[in-house]
Amino acid sequence: MKDLWNERFGGAEYFYGTEPNAFLASQANLLKAGQSVLSVADGEGRNGVWLAEQGLDVLAIDFSEKALQKSRKLAESRGVALQTELVDVHTWDWGENRFDVIVAIFIQFASSQERPALHRAIQQALKPGGLLLLQGYTPKQLEYRTGGPSNIDNLYTAEDLRRDFGAMEILQLREHDMEISEGPGHSGMSALVDLVARKR
Repeated sequence: MKDLWNERFGGAEYFYGTEPNAFLASQANLLKAGQSVLSVADGEGRNGVWLAEQGLDVLAIDFSEKALQKSRKLAESRGVALQTELVDVHTWDWGENRFDVIVAIFIQFASSQERPALHRAIQQALKPGGLLLLQGYTPKQLEYRTGGPSNIDNLYTAEDLRRDFGAMEILQLREHDMEISEGPGHSGMSALVDLVARKR
């Protein structure tokens, strides 16, 4: 699996582009300069670098070294600081009450069996009052085939997220279809689910 992602991110082109995810950028009003933020599976840095440009203290994690190399290069080209760490999210020590914000954009490499533990780790790592900003693909995405996993087990619904994050205050949760343009990796009409939640 790691070889697949290193190959995907190994070229000069940014597979998902260099602009931030549109849902993430639309939540800019919730972010405050100086906050600590974790960007999960940040890939080549489009989201982590944008967060750093907003004045946040960013830790970008991924398990592809090729992706993180490009992430650091993008940060340097934009004149911002970005911490990166090569991790496997399933074995990494997330810590407790550590981050003001956690960003989880298309982190759909986890199976339905792995997700509950991953989602618990995310909640544990947030400080009380901390925010989770998450966007993913729903199973309907298999009809569009414009990006994301080909295995339905890696996709989730609003109901799945409501169940896993039910202990949090859910500020926004919706499924919707929209056109996205995020490099060659995500392009075209897409079936999305958005979640904004605050740790109680």
